[in-house]
Amino acid sequence: MRIIGGKYKRHKINPPANLSVRPTTDLAKESLFNIINNHFDFESITVLDLFAGTGSISFEFASRGAIQVYYVETEHKCVKFVKKQAEKFLFDSLKVVRDDVHHFLSVCNKKFDIIFADPPYKHENTENIHKLVFENDLLKNEGWLIIEHDDNIKLDDLDGFFEKRKYGRVLFSMFTKP
Repeated sequence: MRIIGGKYKRHKINPPANLSVRPTTDLAKESLFNIINNHFDFESITVLDLFAGTGSISFEFASRGAIQVYYVETEHKCVKFVKKQAEKFLFDSLKVVRDDVHHFLSVCNKKFDIIFADPPYKHENTENIHKLVFENDLLKNEGWLIIEHDDNIKLDDLDGFFEKRKYGRVLFSMFTKP
């Protein structure tokens, strides 16, 4: 795994092999960040990374200068790894939170420019992420919710949907405030 842009471009991050997560592929991540780069100034945004796993997306936003990046994950080994890497790279903007995503979304009182969610592909409540984000008004005006998922999940009919991109088996469904 590597950081593809920003201050730490090309730096490798080697998560432990025993983590039970599926990081976003470099190809999909690079394509996604090209899209985001055309719509946002990285140095003026706040980001929420849900089901954040190895921290690949969080590290990418932090490397590109995001004001604040919240990393949310339940897996203790992942959280420990990301905290260690954040210290190594001096990512002061990265806030590591160990919590259940659904609980975090129900108690969060901040608003974000970008909320990225990469639930496990077998996650049964993917649509609930969308529901909690919009019910709790967690997106800033013109902010985006991006949900990574596979072909078995259809999110096109949810409020605020505006685009879907596919890279191999990876799909990104994008939403903005309806």
